[in-house]
Amino acid sequence: MEPKIEVLYQKKLLGSHITMSTVQNKTAQLWGAFVPQMKNIKNRASADKISMQLYPPSYFEHFDASTKFEKWATVEVTDFEFIPNGIEPFTLEGGLYAVFSYKGISSDTSIFQYIFGEWLPKSAYEVDNRPHFEILGEKYANNDPNSEEEIWIPITGKS
Repeated sequence: MEPKIEVLYQKKLLGSHITMSTVQNKTAQLWGAFVPQMKNIKNRASADKISMQLYPPSYFEHFDASTKFEKWATVEVTDFEFIPNGIEPFTLEGGLYAVFSYKGISSDTSIFQYIFGEWLPKSAYEVDNRPHFEILGEKYANNDPNSEEEIWIPITGKS
């Protein structure tokens, strides 16, 4: 599975976040609290949802499933003019990304094993220290084997 290499331009996001680890996965709790608040966001740029992760700089060098990171449940907006109570803004800076199209249940981690264990080591790229995210579009259906999403991995050329 070869990704598309894309240049992402800055995005304005509104959402909520939580600190968690792979072992103590709080994704369902995060989205469960955010989804009811989405109706209050008036200036959405699309109907897509964006699940975003902010990892510590050495996260992928010495992977440990108990290492904490910040996870966001967000939507893209056109501006930050109106921010509902309980929602936070986040500016996703642009940059180079490897974009993988994934079909399957979100709890299946084999796609990430492929990306970080096979594709990345053989590619001309390495992970860049910027947010990772998934675009959950109209074909996304949580825990459905026919669910589709895009996985965006920040990359830079190998030194």
